[in-house]
Order: sequence, then structure tokens, then C-alpha cells
Amino acid sequence: MDLRSWLAQVEGMGELKVVRGADWRLEIGAITEIFQKPWQWPQGVRPCLLFDEIKDYPKGFRVMTGIASSPRRLALTLGLEREPRDLLSLVREIKGVLKSVKRIPYRFVDDGPILANVDEGERIDLTKFPVPLWHEDDGGRYLGTGSITITRDPDEGWVNCGTYRVMLHDERTLGFYISPGKHGRLHRDRYFEKTMACPVVVSIGDDPLLYLLGGKEIDYGVCELEVAGGIRGEAVEVIEGIYGLPLPAHGELVIEGEAIPGELRREGPFGEWTGYYGSSARPEPVIKVRRVLYRDDPIICGAPPSKPPNENSFPSSILRAAMIWNDAERLGIPDIRGVFCHEAGAHRLFVVVSIKQRYPGHARQAALAISQCHSAAYLGRFVVVVDDDIDITKLDDVIWAICTRCDPEYDIDILRRCWSGPLDPVIPEERKGFSSRAIIDACKPFERLPIFPKVVQVSKELHQQVMKKWHEVLVN
Repeated sequence: MDLRSWLAQVEGMGELKVVRGADWRLEIGAITEIFQKPWQWPQGVRPCLLFDEIKDYPKGFRVMTGIASSPRRLALTLGLEREPRDLLSLVREIKGVLKSVKRIPYRFVDDGPILANVDEGERIDLTKFPVPLWHEDDGGRYLGTGSITITRDPDEGWVNCGTYRVMLHDERTLGFYISPGKHGRLHRDRYFEKTMACPVVVSIGDDPLLYLLGGKEIDYGVCELEVAGGIRGEAVEVIEGIYGLPLPAHGELVIEGEAIPGELRREGPFGEWTGYYGSSARPEPVIKVRRVLYRDDPIICGAPPSKPPNENSFPSSILRAAMIWNDAERLGIPDIRGVFCHEAGAHRLFVVVSIKQRYPGHARQAALAISQCHSAAYLGRFVVVVDDDIDITKLDDVIWAICTRCDPEYDIDILRRCWSGPLDPVIPEERKGFSSRAIIDACKPFERLPIFPKVVQVSKELHQQVMKKWHEVLVN
């Protein structure tokens, strides 16, 4: 599957909206943000947007946003065989896919649509593409938001595909920001420590599955292309680039270059996934572009962050919840009944876990383990553990549990000096990189489970009886 076949299926589902004539200066970003806000599943669907006839650019040079911000598009992207009934079942389905996937190595081929146009030397001009200025206070135009950045570890040889922001500086130069601790940053730092240039590929407009995996915590040493191949059931086809890195053969736009130690330019600011300008502009490494490959009438895939809910908060919330659930089970936490990352918490900052309590300390064990597992450790804030009678996808239920089952003196703990990063808006500059975690035990006290006050609500039996008798009144 490539982006174009995916778009054809999205159009067939009735979830594609074409927008013509928008200005790359702010209008594409504003329209994208507006379409992400008034959403309530299943009553409404945030559409996938395809911008064409963009101001100052030829027809056919397009920008797409809203990659997987609906349950049906996310299910399509991950190859789910059936449409999930609700949000938690969607998390459960994806959890199963990720847990059982067998990686398939990517496969080198000699040809592909990406070779339709190849620009080198003086022909390179990145400004020929309609790169949006996404937000009003951004420091420039960002080509890489819905992209993957491909690097190789100089010591261990494994390839990483991460979703990092990429700024357009000029015709042949890109900004290259990666948060500390991310795999692409580790690769780049290792090259720089050896005073070597770091080869880099930026691919924009791939099979959306590659973008989704690029933004998630795939295990260290594992290539996202191989995970994508496992999910698809066939190898991802790639072309060998000038630095030996794999180039997605069916991508829309691929840029090859290298980052040179000590060559820095001012990067940012950029409105980020927390909903804030969490880090100011500062000198960051750049990519010196050596070759640009693109299809005829290329599509730039964009995923501009903003105050949640935003372009990326829905798929990230669902995927991250599934990955945290798998991580927790790998750590040996029993009887986890669900994990959910709420969009209001920007998919990282508010994680809710439901368990069937089995022993004293079970809730605290789950909270502590999940707060530091691979999928949740970076820039987290709150981990809430609730009983399995709570619908963790509904904030009303979660807040009710916190307010009625959590005694702050005994049930809230603080972890200090945890992994954060420059994007954390509440951390002052002198403490950037570290933050705290709140662990909230909102379960009924284990020792009082048999005598804890009974919840006032209609029983399942009475609910079924009333629904059957009064069906016409209640559903119409």
C-alpha cells in the first residue's frame, strides 16, 4: 500500500475532503486545526483533507492532513479486519496486532514511483514544493511534520525511522530537531562524537503506517520498516540511496542529505503537540541536501500539532495506549483490563489504566511500572489506576473515580527527576530535561473491597429489561 491507494480507499469510505485554493501561508494549518476540533465519535468524523491548487504552486502539488484522525482510517491503516465497536476495543485490537506481529525485513528493488523525478546539484530547490507555514508564531515553514526521518546507527548498523520536525531553511538546507533520548538523536550524536557527518533521509508522503510507527516507541534496535512489513504481511519495498540508506520506493517525496558536526542554524519556534510553544528558537543541526526524489504531482503529508484535540492526538492516543498495555504485560503486571491515553492530555500526559485488583499493592505496582515503561516514560505527567468497573475512555468516569476512591494523603505519590525534554511547557529553562510524575491510585482500597459502598446505578439486568420494553422511547 502506498499513500495514493490509501487515499482512494479513504475516499471510498466518504472520509476525504478536497480543499482547493488555500494559501500555504497559515490557511492550510488553520483549516486543518478547525476540522480537528468539533468532533464526537461516532456522531461526527474528522475528515482527511487534501489541499490542491495551493496559492503560488501548480495544480497537482498537494498537501494532505488528517492522516488517521478517525477510527475507520486508523483501522484501515493498521489493516484491522473488522471495524471496532468502541475506543477501548480499538485499543485492544491494535494491541493484538502489535503483540503478534512478526517483523519482515524491507526489500531492496531497482525501480519505483519515487524515481519519477530526481534532482541533484543546482537543480535542487525545496521551495518548489508547497511547504506550509502551519502556525502564526512559527519561526518558519515546516516540511517534516507527517514524515519519517531515516538514520543508521554508526556502531550497530540498525536503521531507525522516526517522526521528527524538519524545518525548511532554504532551497538546499533543512532544520533537524530531535528531542534528547530519541533513537534518531542517539544516532546523530554518535556520528558527531566521531566528528563524522550523519547521513539522513527525510521521506514525506509514505504509506501512512510508516508515519504512525515513526512517531511511536518501537523498541531500540528495531527498524520501523520491518514492523510495517510484518503488519502488512509483505516486505516494504525500498531503493538504496546514495548513502546506503533505504528510500521508500512508493513514497511521494524523499530527500537525501547529511548533517555536518558543528553546522548549526536557528531552528523554531514551532507549535508542538503539548499545545504550546514549549521550546524557543535556538541553534540546531541542519541537513545539507544532496538529492531530491519525488513522484509526479507529489503529495506532502502534513501532521501539524496544536492544542489538543489536534491532527495527531487521536491516532497517537490509541496507538500509545496499545503499546503501553503490551509493555505492562511484558513487565508482568497481571489482570490489566484496559489502558487509555486521553487526547486532552496530548496523548502522553494523562494515562489511565484499569485493573482487576488481585492483591495488596497491585494498583501501585501497575502505576509505577507503567509510568516508566518504554512507551510512556518520555514527557509523561499523570498515571491513574482505576477498578475495572470504570470506563477509562470517559473522563467523567475517571474523574469520578479519582474524586470518590482516592484519598490524596495515601493514594497520590510523586516521582521526581523523570525523563522529560525541551518541549515541556511547565518546566523552567534551568530544569529542562527532567520532570515529575503523579501516580494516582483511584481504585477502591484493596482491604475494603468487600465492604466499600455500593455504586448507585441501574443494574445490567434492569437495564436490559427497560431497554427491551421501552426501546422505541429510549432510542428514538
